[in-house]
This record gives sequence, structure tokens and C-alpha cells, in this order.
Amino acid sequence: MKHKVVIIAILFSIQHLYAQEKKTLTLKEAINLTLGYNKTLKTNKTRIEEAAAAVKEAYERKLPEASISGSYLYLPVQPNINLKTGSDSSGGSTSVHQAIYGIANVSVPIYAGGRIKYGIESSKYLEEAVKLDADNDRELVILNVTNACINLYKAYQAIALVKENLATAQQRVKDFTNLEKNGLLARNDLMKAELQSSNIELTLLDAESNYKIASVNMNLMMGLPEQTELVPDKSGLALPTSVKTLEDYEQEALQNRKDISAVSYRKKAAAVGVQSAKTNYYPSLSFTGGYVAADIPGFLTITNAVNIGVGVKYDLASLWKTKTKVQQAKIKEQQFQLNEEAMTDNVRMQVNQAYQAYLVSVKKIQVYEKAVQQAEQNYRITKNKFDNALTTTTELLDADVALLQTKLSVTNSKADSFLAYNKLLQATGSIENQ
Repeated sequence: MKHKVVIIAILFSIQHLYAQEKKTLTLKEAINLTLGYNKTLKTNKTRIEEAAAAVKEAYERKLPEASISGSYLYLPVQPNINLKTGSDSSGGSTSVHQAIYGIANVSVPIYAGGRIKYGIESSKYLEEAVKLDADNDRELVILNVTNACINLYKAYQAIALVKENLATAQQRVKDFTNLEKNGLLARNDLMKAELQSSNIELTLLDAESNYKIASVNMNLMMGLPEQTELVPDKSGLALPTSVKTLEDYEQEALQNRKDISAVSYRKKAAAVGVQSAKTNYYPSLSFTGGYVAADIPGFLTITNAVNIGVGVKYDLASLWKTKTKVQQAKIKEQQFQLNEEAMTDNVRMQVNQAYQAYLVSVKKIQVYEKAVQQAEQNYRITKNKFDNALTTTTELLDADVALLQTKLSVTNSKADSFLAYNKLLQATGSIENQ
């Protein structure tokens, strides 16, 4: 009895688990789940934090430098000590075997030739560039999720259409079987109908396999259990009612694309790098202060030795080394300038390709919708002819296959057009604003 209870509990738990694994999924929900789970975006977050820490470090270079040091020295050999005091008198000998001293220093930068200023400015530009890189990766993730959702939707719709066609084919086999039994249909025609039904079953198996693969892909992207059954909700897959001109999309891309802006900020940081390299020509000036205490037992004690002053530092080697550093910084700036120009041209090309692809996808929908009407009419006519023994079974089955193919084509074309529009939005840097 106890074993039966355990088995029933296990079966109930399994049934409850599978009931929980079915999930209706909208595009918006898929995007939100993926954005929260994606490893690349999480890594980008740490990079932004690292860049922010670099900015903070640059600011901290304005703060005073302070150090404390001290030592205890043991002298195993008696040192020779001769104090020049300006007097001929000499005291008795002193035995010195140890010494203790401590030093505290404080240095406050007053002028560093602009190194601190340019360091802060450069780190800020680089921080903005890292943030823009993260935003660009975010938009790519959104496009990938949209693509995956479209594949899931197409696979799901294919199953529904193939099942519908399979039901029709199976009913046809039953009807043909009755006709064949009554001698009204040739055995060969019945076999053709059965063969087509078997082929549709194989198509259904492929469609279900594609759906399972698409589901696993989506679940992995969103961080859900792999076996979760996803039911795509097409409410978020509506096509746009109007589109802008190509020129509008190009201008929008040049204003919104995060990768172009990131290169622009890096170019600004490189320009600051040129100014920073030139600061090596200038000296650094700082306010200094310190305290010294020392004790040599039986010989010398120093306390309250406080000192303040101004320190100047200048590297003479900078006179012949800085020129090369400036040249290197200028070359780096030129490289970013060329990268920005090349990326601008590439973005224009991407927008053109995405725009043309979307226009073609819209025209394909119109063609396929017309093809569906033609296929439906062709099937009706062929069916009427077959019922009146005016056409062959092969023509009827061909008309049925053509109808299924056109239905699949119009469903896929609408999904592909939605994806093409989102690729256009991604190319213009506005996919997240839709």
C-alpha cells in the first residue's frame, strides 16, 4: 500500500512538473528575459563598472600623497663618529649600537602640466565609449531574440498547417478506401493518396523537430529549463503600417548608432591623449610637508622636526623623448578618425541593405497571398473535376500540396517581413525604441 502511495505521488509530481513547463511567450517577454539572463550583457556591466572606477582613479590623482616609514637599525660594529661642531673640544667616547627613526611625508600636487586634467577627461570619454558598446551589444541581443522568436513562431505555425493538411489527407484516404471497396476507384489511386498522407506525416515530424529545436534555443537564451514548452503569442509580431524614406533611416542611423558614437568618444579620448603626451614637456610642482623623529640611544634624539616646502620635478629626458610620444598619440587619433569614417560608410550600406530587404519582404507577402487565392481556387476546381471524373488523382493531390506550400509561404513571408523590419530598426540603432 505504501509503495502504491509513493508511485501515485511520483506520478502526480511528474504530471504537475510537465504542467508547469508549458508557457505562452510574447516577444516582449522573451526580450526582457534574455536581457536579464544574457552572459555578454552581464560581462558588459562589469566593464562599465571598471571604466567608472578608472574615472574615479583619475580624480583621486588630485588628492594628497601621504607616506609613513620607520626603521630600527642594529649596529654590530662600533661606528666612527666625528661631530663637526666648530669647537676643538672633544667629549668622551660614546658607544652606539642601535638607531631608530621615523619619517612622515605629505605631498599635494599644485601643477602637473595638465596630466591630471587630461587623465580625467580621457577616462570619462572611455567610460562613455564602454557604455555605448554595451548598448550596441544590447541591441544585437534584442535582434537575436527577435530572430529566435520568429523561428519559433514559423515552426509552431508550420505544425498547425501540416496537421490541418494531414487531417484532410487522412480523410481523403478513408473516402478513397470506401470508393475502392465499391469498385469506384482504382487501387493505384488509393495508394497515391496513402503515400501522400505518409509524406505529410513525415513533414509533420520534421516540423515538430524544428519546433523542439527552436524551443530549446529560446529556453537557453532566456535561462529557462530546456524542456519548457513554448507557445508563441503572435500579438507582438504585427507589421508596421508605414515606413520612412531611405534618407530618413540613414540620418536616424548616423544619429542613433551606438557603435559610431563609441568610436567618436574613443577618438576624443585619443585627441586628449595627444595633449596628455605634450604635458611631459612641463615640470610638476607640489606642496610638501613632513615630520622626522630619530633616536640613537646614548647619543642623539630628534623630535618635532617638522618641515614644509615646495617641490619641483622635471625630467630632462622628456626634451628628446616626448616628441615621439606625441607622434604616436597623433597616429592613434588618426586611426580612430579613419575607423569612424569607415564605420559611417558601413552603416549606410547596412541601412540600404536592410531597407531594400524589407521592401522585398513586403512585396513577397503580396505575391504569396495572391498565390494562396490562386491555389485555393485551383484546388476547388480540381476537386470538382475529380468528383466528376474529369481529372486524375495525381492532379488532385498536386493541387493539395500546392495549397499547403502556399499557405506555409504566406505565413513564413509575414514572419520574415517582421524580422526584416526589425533588422532595419537595428541598422538605424532604434530597435529598442519600437
